Amino acid sequence: MNKVIILAAGKGKRMNSDIPKVLSPINGRPMIEYLINSVIKSKVDLPPIVVVSPDNHKLISESLNNYDIQYAIQTEQLGTGHAVLSAKELIEDNVENIIVLYGDHPFYKESSINRLIENHKSEVSMMTVNVNDFEDWRKNFYYWGRIIKNGNEIKEIIEFKDAGDSIKEIKDVNPALFCFNKKWLFENIINLKNNNNQSEYYLTDLIKIAFNQKIVIGFSQVEPEEAVGVNSPEELEVARSLADKFIF
Repeated sequence: MNKVIILAAGKGKRMNSDIPKVLSPINGRPMIEYLINSVIKSKVDLPPIVVVSPDNHKLISESLNNYDIQYAIQTEQLGTGHAVLSAKELIEDNVENIIVLYGDHPFYKESSINRLIENHKSEVSMMTVNVNDFEDWRKNFYYWGRIIKNGNEIKEIIEFKDAGDSIKEIKDVNPALFCFNKKWLFENIINLKNNNNQSEYYLTDLIKIAFNQKIVIGFSQVEPEEAVGVNSPEELEVARSLADKFIF
């Protein structure tokens, strides 16, 4: 059995908006609604868990009241690792795998979510994005974490705010699609440290932990347009310009 966790507790300070970032409209619909519909079509798990904050819980639940959703409250904004841990009590004992998605990546197709599960052969798997450059609409990817490899194996993810200039030149970026074995996830997520520039517990640090445990991290690529995320008004406009390429 699988469980989907969608992270939606972030305040989205760069959005300069009074509404939660994941409710920012694309073609008249909250961006997170596109993702939820893809999860439903994938039939990977129902109902998904959406991680919200005490401040945005009411607005998000009212906006998505037509959907069967469980809500987990992240009481403090301590990072993506802490957000996933906030959902632990809602996860049934018979769940084997946990898929983590981010609510500000609206365009993932149900086929990509299914492919993530199909390719999940070890404790950790993920998807990657490769871009030729960070020009035009691809500028949305510039502030993403960079994927570091050791030969053909993924070694770690370095978040943009912790990256030096040479790391920022890397064109393999993290699109935030992960699948974890539940037992492994909750045994290791408590070992995350917040000694980074954000003082947050990064979910992405689990990749380095897995590599150091000699776990081979399975991965496959997702198309950049499908992986577009939103962290600013400018990036929202890019997503809106691409929306017609996707049928939901």
